[in-house]
Amino acid sequence: MTFEPWMAWTGFGILCLLAFSGFFSGSETALTATSKARMLTLEKEKDHRARRVNRLIDDRESLIGAILLGNNLVNILSASLASAVFLAMFGEAGVPIATLVMTLLVLIFAEVLPKTYALSNPDRMALAVSLPIRIFVLVFAPVVAAVQWLVRVTLRILGLSVEGPVLSAHDEIRGQIDLHHQEGGVVKTDRDMLGGVLDLRELTVDDVMVHRKSLIMFDIDQPVEQLVADALSCPHTRLPLYRGDTENIVGILHVRDLARELHNEGGDASKLDIEAIKREPWFIPETTELLEQLTAFRQKREHFALVVDEYGALMGVVTLEDIIEEIVGEIEDEHDVTVEGVTPLPDGFILVDGGAPVRDVNRALDWELPDDEAVTIAGLVIHEAQTIPEAGQIFRFHGVQFEILERRRNQVTRMRLKKEPEAEGENE
Repeated sequence: MTFEPWMAWTGFGILCLLAFSGFFSGSETALTATSKARMLTLEKEKDHRARRVNRLIDDRESLIGAILLGNNLVNILSASLASAVFLAMFGEAGVPIATLVMTLLVLIFAEVLPKTYALSNPDRMALAVSLPIRIFVLVFAPVVAAVQWLVRVTLRILGLSVEGPVLSAHDEIRGQIDLHHQEGGVVKTDRDMLGGVLDLRELTVDDVMVHRKSLIMFDIDQPVEQLVADALSCPHTRLPLYRGDTENIVGILHVRDLARELHNEGGDASKLDIEAIKREPWFIPETTELLEQLTAFRQKREHFALVVDEYGALMGVVTLEDIIEEIVGEIEDEHDVTVEGVTPLPDGFILVDGGAPVRDVNRALDWELPDDEAVTIAGLVIHEAQTIPEAGQIFRFHGVQFEILERRRNQVTRMRLKKEPEAEGENE
């Protein structure tokens, strides 16, 4: 084995190439792992480094192509130089020795070490390397563009898709929220509220409306004194008025308007003209998206709308509060009638009203029962069982046991639920 001066300079060159390789590897990890939301915040604060990072991330294909080009260039060159040195030192045995030595050096110092640091400090490193990486991307842009073209042509020949990401922005945000919740960074209430905002585009008013069977309506032709007494004792402030048939809604009586006119008449209800007090009803289709209806409420400065189906039949009512509750959860004031919906029992079961919405049960218990085919828990059981259950029957769907406790006419009014992960849709 002989050692010559050129070998020392070559060894120094190999170390420099390994340093460049580590730089490219760490930069790739940092720029792909950095928080784009954090970079956008820093860019708004006039941080020019963050602006460069965002420009690099926006053209991710060119960024990755340039980094891979630089990384492979220095790795191959360092391996070639190492082979020359070890061949001169050990003869034919130098090639496997060079392969082993360079594999260890590249793995430890050019891959694991820089990537480990980059994963631990992605934002800091991304900001630090943004300028040299930006220059490198610009200098080698023609080469990277040619490589990209060749790759895309090859993929098309092979019949492989080169389309963009499958997930929408809303799906990515929802995934990030769930991930941070699992890691403990987002508490359940915050996750539910953020998820509720995202759900507004996926829900329609029939998912949150108060069904017509639960409405309190008044006959406009009944004696005024009785109508006033009933309206003032009602827990709601906006009351539908009908004439003859409950399908024939002729107006909305606002209790505040009623109280004002009653005061003006000195408290004499017989002098009131309900026709003059009532407001025009606002009818909306049941297929209206919640976000669209929220915007309409704000534009019309209204809080109450009547929901009708495609045939014009009254389905129920939706209020601004109903939509807000999809974000913040149930809102109750001193006039609300408290309804027991979801009650945990000491034996591990959950007592649930049949009319409780599936979404509310999922939110309260952190379950994932499907709400595509039914709005209420009773509707879900009927849909899955394909029959109207009798009291005492037990069903198992979606990993949950449903025990029917009460049924009134054709309506399931109360049941007990228990999580059973091993159950797979069997029923008794």
